[in-house]
Amino acid sequence: MIASPLDDSARVPPAAFATTQWGLVKKAGEAGGGDDATQALESLCSTYWYPLYAYIRRLGHPPPKSQDLTQSFFAYLLEKRLVAKADPEHGHFRSFLLGALKGFMANEWRTSQAQKRGGAAQIISFDADDAEDRYAAEPVELRNPQSLYEHAWAVSVLDEAVARLEAEYAGQGKVRLFEELHVFLQGDRGPHNYAQSGVVLGMTEGAVKVAVHRMRRRCRELLRAVVACTVSEPADVEEDLRHLQRVLRG
Repeated sequence: MIASPLDDSARVPPAAFATTQWGLVKKAGEAGGGDDATQALESLCSTYWYPLYAYIRRLGHPPPKSQDLTQSFFAYLLEKRLVAKADPEHGHFRSFLLGALKGFMANEWRTSQAQKRGGAAQIISFDADDAEDRYAAEPVELRNPQSLYEHAWAVSVLDEAVARLEAEYAGQGKVRLFEELHVFLQGDRGPHNYAQSGVVLGMTEGAVKVAVHRMRRRCRELLRAVVACTVSEPADVEEDLRHLQRVLRG
């Protein structure tokens, strides 16, 4: 669990928010949007496919059928252009998406058609084994499919923020620094401490503390940027972050 980035009171400047609010969702919903729309939809899929898959699994469907239903649902989104109908005035995008999935799952005809085809078309790319490994690691107390969906969403958002952070460090030629210090993003550092990392990196303990502070601050900014893509107002970012923290803490 990435706890520390959520515990700081730093805020993303309004200017940074203005470039991201619901932009990803709107771009993904554009008809004939070309490569930009395709990339936007792929980005949304990368964040939401596992929460949706976990929801379907928790309903009691076996892995192969859950994979087909997840693929079929994304095909359904494309076919009906449902993403274009997502309205920021009517709540959070994750709620819109879950509502669309519930409607899709309630339609037995679509489910039966997916089965008759012998498997859904590969609209999104995901590793079935990885999906099951993640599902097996989910908290057993999250028996309610919707609670599991919320938890999986929170983890996916955090994973996306950390992945962006890692990419930035790699782009700056700081792969070794990230590999050594990213553990300090977690609430529980285990056997790691600043002095030990300083020895590994050839840095003083004080310099390590400064580097960790910067890494946490940047992770918070990226986390807010990920959340800001699918909310309508700056205040909603903070609301989503508080919700995310509550979900992860159980």
